[in-house]
Amino acid sequence: MATEVDPEQQNATPQSGGRRIFGYKIPRHSAPMVQIVIVGFILFLNPGMYNALAGLGGAGQVDATAQNNAGIALHTTFAVIGFVVGIAHNYLGTKWTMAIGGIGYCVYSAAFLCYNHTRNEGFVIFSGALLGFCASFLWCAQGVVMMSYPTESQRGRAISITWFLFNLGAVIGAAVSLGQNWSVKAGHVTDGTYVGFIVLEAAGALLCCFLTPSEKIIRSDGTKVQRVVHPGLKSDIVGLYTTLVSDPWVLLLFPMFFASNYFYTYQFNDVNAYYFSTRTRAFNNIFYWITQIIGALAFGAFLDWTRFSRRARALMSWGILFTLVMAIWGGGFAFLQKTNRAVKGPGMDLFDTDYVWYLFLYMSYGLLDSLWQVFCYYTMGAMSNDPRKLAYYAGFYKSIQAVGATTISKLDAEKVAFGVNFGTSWGLMAGGLVIALPLYLWRLHNTEVTDEDFVEGKSVEATGRIPITIGEHKSDGISVVSNKGAL
Repeated sequence: MATEVDPEQQNATPQSGGRRIFGYKIPRHSAPMVQIVIVGFILFLNPGMYNALAGLGGAGQVDATAQNNAGIALHTTFAVIGFVVGIAHNYLGTKWTMAIGGIGYCVYSAAFLCYNHTRNEGFVIFSGALLGFCASFLWCAQGVVMMSYPTESQRGRAISITWFLFNLGAVIGAAVSLGQNWSVKAGHVTDGTYVGFIVLEAAGALLCCFLTPSEKIIRSDGTKVQRVVHPGLKSDIVGLYTTLVSDPWVLLLFPMFFASNYFYTYQFNDVNAYYFSTRTRAFNNIFYWITQIIGALAFGAFLDWTRFSRRARALMSWGILFTLVMAIWGGGFAFLQKTNRAVKGPGMDLFDTDYVWYLFLYMSYGLLDSLWQVFCYYTMGAMSNDPRKLAYYAGFYKSIQAVGATTISKLDAEKVAFGVNFGTSWGLMAGGLVIALPLYLWRLHNTEVTDEDFVEGKSVEATGRIPITIGEHKSDGISVVSNKGAL
């Protein structure tokens, strides 16, 4: 049956219109991709700056003990809150969930500024716990936006955009840190470094107020972002359990989730902080995050490459990741032989002979990290289009991720041998991929779109009054309504 898009419906949809400036259409503020970009800038200003600080090793301190203890508080709190924060999101909505999430980052940076002068480790640990609480809110809301707002054909692109902006924040934060500490070859970073982080992170918290509620958003293909109904706290708690029972395949992803932040402590503290001078740590940090940007953009484009089916792309991506895990960590084993926690690091400077090879290894770690994170989000998004379910998935992801980060922070605080942190990081990544393989072979379909995903009787195009044919299309045994049978 052919029908025509109603002009009133067209004007009511966020992405169907927008002002034209010099002949170019400017998308509405509530268009899905605009909202994704806003979320990307929130990540730029909050966790991006946190990563720039963490990437210095020890949060810019000479001794990483205070940062490790704050990390234990941070990730322990995150692990607990992360499992239930999806429930809070279902009541508060994406906008206010993310706004709560933005508060803790500037307090964390302020605690290290205070530590420079007072050595008040208690405040640092408290700030870590506060950040763990807040960050669980922010990352839950971010996961829902990134996985549920774009169409299935644009999901990889949306993930890569947010990851690009997130890591761009870390790049710029690291560049600011390098400028502040160029003349510093030993010691903690300057006060100005922490002040810069505090200002930018406070701006990120304010930016959360510019998000649009999910229920007001309709995608460019005419599908709506499903509105979450709040039946009650008890039902939501049961829903958390039901998500695991109804789709137990997600359990196979838990080892990947556990590994996804585990390796940071080894890379930041036991490689960057241990082996290099203060300014070289900042220099390494810039290129670590630049490589993440490149990796996220390239991998996101590949995951949206329609030449292959979605399932085929997922399986090829699994193969790429497994190959890189073995190659990069295999190369890191040679570096491990040059390190010993019982011996002070050499303080290698960026002008030293052979430094470029060490930089290349560090950049390779960054590349692998970006691909790993993008692939985890893409997998969760491929398993459902329901924002409520995705909120639970995101909560599982960040909570289990935090358990992994807590574990290695504790190991590093207890000064275990570098080989322990290295070996467990490598083993968890390789093992996590192997355990998850059955999910990619037998659970992942080419689509999760259902009849309920479409605006009733219509499909909204981004421009003009276009006749739309509404018909039935079969994909992997799932009946869906689509535009001329094209997903």
